[in-house]
Amino acid sequence: MSANAIYNVTQALRERLQQALADAMDPGTVFVGPLDDPDAKGASLILFLYRIAPNPSLRNREHIVVRDVPSTETIVYDNSLPLILHYLITVGTRDGAAEDPLLRLLGFAMRTLNDVPELTGPKVGHETVRVSLEPISTEEMSRVWTLFPVVNYRTSIAYVATPVWIDPKDPPVAAARVTDDRLGAGARLEAAGA
Repeated sequence: MSANAIYNVTQALRERLQQALADAMDPGTVFVGPLDDPDAKGASLILFLYRIAPNPSLRNREHIVVRDVPSTETIVYDNSLPLILHYLITVGTRDGAAEDPLLRLLGFAMRTLNDVPELTGPKVGHETVRVSLEPISTEEMSRVWTLFPVVNYRTSIAYVATPVWIDPKDPPVAAARVTDDRLGAGARLEAAGA
């Protein structure tokens, strides 16, 4: 993926959550950003990227990119950055409404992400990004919510998306093809013996 990988994965996840709202026959929206943003008011769900971390199991592995055009060669990056994106999905707020109807929407979102846990296709560079529920302790959830001291706590769940690759700007330079497989060491010995 390119330097847009974090943005692209976030947008693909937002679209998946928006589909969950459509399945629930809810005309609401999914807001991407912090919970205390004034634009989040009225959203059905809020998607907040609260942490980005390197993926330790992929950190020293090469990233093999298969192009979407069938005849194109694969590209192998030796120094790509594999990431884990940590998201918080929170029920939104609606004027004059309790949290109950929004909990129903959260259930639809969880079902959608459980039924189809991979993000694929052109939006994510034809790669596969796995989205999975992340158990989060009360202490860690409290730390996230302390970022928003003026917002009341609302029901939230955590998800991770990985691997999200950020590849170098320039593709690796392919080595020149071997066109001659002869060894030149024997020629020097023959010249010295003559």
